[in-house]
Amino acid sequence: MEQLKHKRILIIGSSGAGKSTLSTKLAEKWNLPLVHLDALFWNAGWVPTPKPEFLKKIKMTLEEDEWIMDGNFDSTLELRAKYADLIIFLDFPKVLCMYRILKRAWVHRGKTRPDMAPGCNEKIDMEFVKWVWRFPKDVRPGTLKILRETKQVDICILQNPKEVKAFLDTAPTIQTGKI
Repeated sequence: MEQLKHKRILIIGSSGAGKSTLSTKLAEKWNLPLVHLDALFWNAGWVPTPKPEFLKKIKMTLEEDEWIMDGNFDSTLELRAKYADLIIFLDFPKVLCMYRILKRAWVHRGKTRPDMAPGCNEKIDMEFVKWVWRFPKDVRPGTLKILRETKQVDICILQNPKEVKAFLDTAPTIQTGKI
């Protein structure tokens, strides 16, 4: 039976890059618990969790032996990186991410996505659109700096959907249960 090298995986990148999709597929393939940071942070009606409580939730999860955690929340990235043994950065073009968030808003309009907290129906506003558009300039440099400074962790930077597919296709499948 295949042994899993990585058991604490962070998946980061701009909104619309496909973090939740990749994390869901990888959690199934590697049989690891999945944590969506958006679901930890947001409460029904898009009410944010107070920062001290959010940090407490993150720290409790990080102390677990196994997890896949997806999400941005760049203010917590340095902390999360210290616990990870693999960080996957989806470093996608902003035009693709913009297209995907607009498509997602249309497809999930009036509904809550599986990676969100209950009661957080899909929405899009100009502040969010600007954040995604400016991600390469405003967030990416800090993310790369943290990745460069993070020690004893494997880092995988995927730059397009084809690379994500190749990663998933070559990742081992972990069998569970008894034969």
